[in-house]
Amino acid sequence: MSSRPPTTSNASSLDQNKHHTTGPSIVLPPLGGNPSLTAAGTTPGSFANPADIGGPRSFSSPDTPGMPQPSTKTAWDFMPADWEQIDGKWTAPDGFEPITQLEHARLGLITPAMQRVSEREPHLTVSQVRDEVAAGRMVIPANRVHLAGKLDPMCIGRASRTKVNANMGASPLASNIEQEVEKLHWAEKWGSDTMMDLSTGGDLDATRNAIIKNSSLPVGTVPIYSMIMGRTIEDLDEKLILDQLEHQAAQGVDYFTIHAGVLREHLPLVNERLIGIVSRGGSMLAKWMLHHDAENPMYTLWDEICEVMRGYDVTFSIGDGLRPGGLADATDLAQLGELSVLGELTERAWRNGVQVMVEGPGHVPFDQIEFNMKLQRTLCHGAPFYVLGPLVTDVFPGYDHITSCIGATAAAYHGASMLCYVTPKEHLGLPKKDDVKQGCVAYRISAHAADVALGIPGTRDWDDELTKARAALNWEKHFELAFDTDLARAYHDEDLDVDTDFCAMCGHDWCSVRISKEIKQFFSGNDSEYAWDKPKVSAALSETQKQILQQRGVLSPAELHRLASKTKRSMEVDGEKAVCHSDLTESGEAQALQRESVPEPDSPATREIAEIQP
Repeated sequence: MSSRPPTTSNASSLDQNKHHTTGPSIVLPPLGGNPSLTAAGTTPGSFANPADIGGPRSFSSPDTPGMPQPSTKTAWDFMPADWEQIDGKWTAPDGFEPITQLEHARLGLITPAMQRVSEREPHLTVSQVRDEVAAGRMVIPANRVHLAGKLDPMCIGRASRTKVNANMGASPLASNIEQEVEKLHWAEKWGSDTMMDLSTGGDLDATRNAIIKNSSLPVGTVPIYSMIMGRTIEDLDEKLILDQLEHQAAQGVDYFTIHAGVLREHLPLVNERLIGIVSRGGSMLAKWMLHHDAENPMYTLWDEICEVMRGYDVTFSIGDGLRPGGLADATDLAQLGELSVLGELTERAWRNGVQVMVEGPGHVPFDQIEFNMKLQRTLCHGAPFYVLGPLVTDVFPGYDHITSCIGATAAAYHGASMLCYVTPKEHLGLPKKDDVKQGCVAYRISAHAADVALGIPGTRDWDDELTKARAALNWEKHFELAFDTDLARAYHDEDLDVDTDFCAMCGHDWCSVRISKEIKQFFSGNDSEYAWDKPKVSAALSETQKQILQQRGVLSPAELHRLASKTKRSMEVDGEKAVCHSDLTESGEAQALQRESVPEPDSPATREIAEIQP
């Protein structure tokens, strides 16, 4: 086989492949952008499409054959009837005052919120942010009331980084206002970009007020929940709908989920589903339509709803009331019929000057995710897609934060702009504080992985810094860069509470990272910025780290006490140098430490580890 550098059908990618000097003749796929600002390492870059900011594919995946193509239309094709296009520029009628971010963008105006978004999305200029909002491909959910309070504006759109939403809310059986505010702050800590208050119990109004007052994140709601408190769904009427929307908009809610796409014509399509309608809003409105023998009132009142929302710049999150609740019902006629209506509603909202994002499924087999994402991009003309999961299997209750984040990664890579987290309590109960953390972490993984894969500039820089710290065996920097510093430190110190040139996974003699670092020809581990002077005993566990290890239940109380207090050490320190330190493989002290801290090679524990290691 010829020993030539790998070749690629994208000539510009050869510069990104500069570190390859030998290798087989392998043709790489066309390359997109490089998620590393410095093109660090030896990887050629992203296999996604090249960036197309200002076009329909901004950051996008290559199409599998047969996928729907992007719509040729944008929000510019659905202008208010009283606007005129003069010399290629849209002009509002005399006396018009822009209210929404969309209206400002259409007039070429840059708002403070757009400026803040460009600061938070460093790969986008403020003009690009404005233009994406004007095209309807990006929303800035920022109610004017909340914007005057604590809200820190952010954006949702495929030209930006992937966002994560956390759901919370009191139920009739559990939780209270204080707990919901605590969960809000917990979600902020663990990386949520927006939150939805889905309360169905307790004082809904007071809970919503408390969340908005305390939240720097955009807050979304499903207003129909409050519309029917103390009454039946059959009592819902036009006044109840519009009054509740006005009330919540005045409170400062940034986006509303409105299930207006479920129509009477869709209901027979649900008859043979294994699990019917799993959306609360969708199921209630289906019952209302059947009882009244009338069309969905959210659909018939759409223009009036738009008027209320425009007055406060509340963003639509058009609900998917017919999303599949199991793999067997995915991508069926009911779901796709509703999605087509969501495209129509998107157009009508844009004509009313209201920002729009669209909600999506649900439970979807992995092989159908790309089609679902790209069909929405076509039917809704690039409006941001906000998806729940999707879950890619139905048989792991208690682990649905994992089953769904697998699907969420694919969804974001193929076009979704925001991912609604799923917690371990999905399908089982109301999520508690730790469930919120687990959901947020799982979905931050999904969002970040998709952004790197899409080649969004700078998204891999964090990974590269941690890789350099790991290669240098710089444990302090390693943990500092970790998403969950306390968890990483606690897991490390559970086995070996000394920061030295190996860890308990392989021990000293078998540490491939240490060996690579000692090979002078290799760059690995020799970045001067990550050099460390000498090994040291780690500091006492923090209270959080101690709790992490207590919950794991691996260490005895005495061992936990030693790590938390450091009052009695099994490994003494000579001056400032730990006895376990070794720069050479023949160090007897390092091997002695290994025998004390790591299972012997023929022990049951080591044999169990060996079975799962390559």
